[in-house]
Amino acid sequence: MTLSILAAALMVCVADNQSQIAPEDTTVVLRGVTVSGQRQRDYQMRSSQSAVQVSHDYLQQHFSGSLMQTLEGIPGVKAMAIGSGQSKPTIRGLGYNRMVVSEDGIKHEGQQWGDDHGLEIDQFAVDRAEVIKGPAALLYGSDAIGGVLSLYTNHMPTEPLSGSVQFFGRSNNEQLGVTAKFGGHRGNWFFRAGATLIDYADYRVPTDSIQYYSYWIRLKDRRLRNTAGCERDGSVMIGYAGYRFHTDIRISDSYSKSGFFANAHGLEVRLSDIDYDSSRRDVDLPYQWVNHLKVLSHTSWQGDRLRWEANLAWQNNHREELSEPVSHGYMPKPNGTLERRFVKNTLTANIGMHFELSKHHELSMGMNGEYQHNRRGGWGFIIPDFETVSIGVYAMDCYTINERLKLNAGVRLDHANTHISSYHDWFLTPTVNSDSVYKERSADIDRRFTSLTWSAGINYAVGQWILKANVGKSFRVPIPKELGADGVNYHIFRYERGNADLDPEESYQIDMGIHWDNDVVCLQVDPYVNYFPNYIYLNPTAQYVEGLQLYHYTQARVLRYGVEAQATWVINRHWESELKGEYLYAEQLSGQKKGYTLPFSTPWSVDADVKYSFQWHGNTFVGLNAHIVGAQHEIVPPEKPTDGHWTLNLSAGKQISLHGCKYNIALHADNLLNRRYYDHTSYYRLIDVPEPGRNVSLMVGLEF
Repeated sequence: MTLSILAAALMVCVADNQSQIAPEDTTVVLRGVTVSGQRQRDYQMRSSQSAVQVSHDYLQQHFSGSLMQTLEGIPGVKAMAIGSGQSKPTIRGLGYNRMVVSEDGIKHEGQQWGDDHGLEIDQFAVDRAEVIKGPAALLYGSDAIGGVLSLYTNHMPTEPLSGSVQFFGRSNNEQLGVTAKFGGHRGNWFFRAGATLIDYADYRVPTDSIQYYSYWIRLKDRRLRNTAGCERDGSVMIGYAGYRFHTDIRISDSYSKSGFFANAHGLEVRLSDIDYDSSRRDVDLPYQWVNHLKVLSHTSWQGDRLRWEANLAWQNNHREELSEPVSHGYMPKPNGTLERRFVKNTLTANIGMHFELSKHHELSMGMNGEYQHNRRGGWGFIIPDFETVSIGVYAMDCYTINERLKLNAGVRLDHANTHISSYHDWFLTPTVNSDSVYKERSADIDRRFTSLTWSAGINYAVGQWILKANVGKSFRVPIPKELGADGVNYHIFRYERGNADLDPEESYQIDMGIHWDNDVVCLQVDPYVNYFPNYIYLNPTAQYVEGLQLYHYTQARVLRYGVEAQATWVINRHWESELKGEYLYAEQLSGQKKGYTLPFSTPWSVDADVKYSFQWHGNTFVGLNAHIVGAQHEIVPPEKPTDGHWTLNLSAGKQISLHGCKYNIALHADNLLNRRYYDHTSYYRLIDVPEPGRNVSLMVGLEF
């Protein structure tokens, strides 16, 4: 009796807008980043959350350095630039461990807490992308509290042999790169392989000097010294595709090496013997390198009414920071240059089943499991060794009442265990009673977390209107850095300390969507409200440790709400215009900073675009964009307000088909007027470093 009641409850309560079982792959025609026509209607009706799908053609035509800079055209999506070659994603102002990056159905696991490295994913291997805005913990578990960026790199080749070669570069940091991939099939067997090589120099900013702790530092040739780097990526996939059975295995490796802006890593650079201005392409101390190896297997079986799939993966993330040995506080001058090392191994398993109960009723169930093992090294310390084990089960249900009305709901149960190992300094520190001890930076901690999450939504279509609403609860397990950090974070210019008593972060959110489209004019408005009973963040204090301001992790009630809007007008077969914008408000409702916003809160922004398409020896387009960002005066002390700014940007592209091959040219120019401005979400603004100046990206490719 109890089991039947539980089963009935799951049938009513189950579901969400996205299934972790991959949907049938279709080619989506993009207008900007908004799909149009009947496929747009079908896509919008599939999900009660705000979601955007981006094609491979869009990724090529809007190439802008890094993957996240390419996707910044989507309202609510931002790229937090890190140096000159990499960036981290944020969705609606939430990033790091508050959003999930998924590659081929597997959650990408690196050192997400780090502020100074990118995604460790080859952007040129991505066939298409999907952005889910809003909580998605129902499918992905912890960390999907702000949204999901799903990347797909495992498309099957449709020709016996095909491939592409692309050359690209950027003017600001003199980036040069090449990427190539090829694949094919023979019978039911198929394969793909690809490689990418990138090299870049120190990047330029529109200023001659910066200010760091009241020191004025001059920049040679307006370049941030020691921000050069390189990237090497490679992948290979082999698989079998039958009528009902599909399986493939993919191995990828991503390596990057990048210098830290020398003057931001500490004032000790004034005493260094290194000539940082001798070359703009070399990488001197301090620098980092990161290598991410991933082995991923995907298997699926399709029956008449039942489909199941399994995704298994092993990931190894190895990151090292190296710097000149310098004594800090009571720490004597160490031996060697290895300041920090992190080696993280992750095992992931996702198993899901999809049942077609009737023509109007679909039920999905699944299980996710993950094991993480992280070990540190080097003479510096910020986070301890840790292991985490997590497991979750979910059920989702979608019921189509008629072609205009769809309901969905879902429930998920998660359990996670985090073990943090104790750590003591390798050097002695005097105490008040004159004894010297090996100071404990991290205690031995064992925390267990259990959470029940849910989601429910509705899609309603009438005429040319599509109305959507989704309400749900998400959660996030505190990461080991938040629980056990105790050290200097040079790149954000502060000393960070964890809190072993943090509770799991919870989020309640209401998302709505209003969409109208007549194939000439498309309007979309997505408002949302987000409430955190216990938001985790770094709180600045009046204390100083080792010469830097102390920040410690704390929790507070937080209310966030915002809206994203987009309007597209196809004027005629040549001209198209678009206007899009976003606004986000956040306020702490409790704690020491009650009444303030959250640190590095995103200001409002508006983009106005006009695009002209024509036929001239192939498909050609030219577009102009005005990007306007408002001033941000809502701050958390000791933050400083940031002035508003605007930039003018240009994009152009061309496709030529000749002798069975397709030639592509894509041009993108940012900050055409070379304006000086500051990004409120950038840590570099704290030391008076403006955003990069004029930057022209060019890509030339051949597909055969």
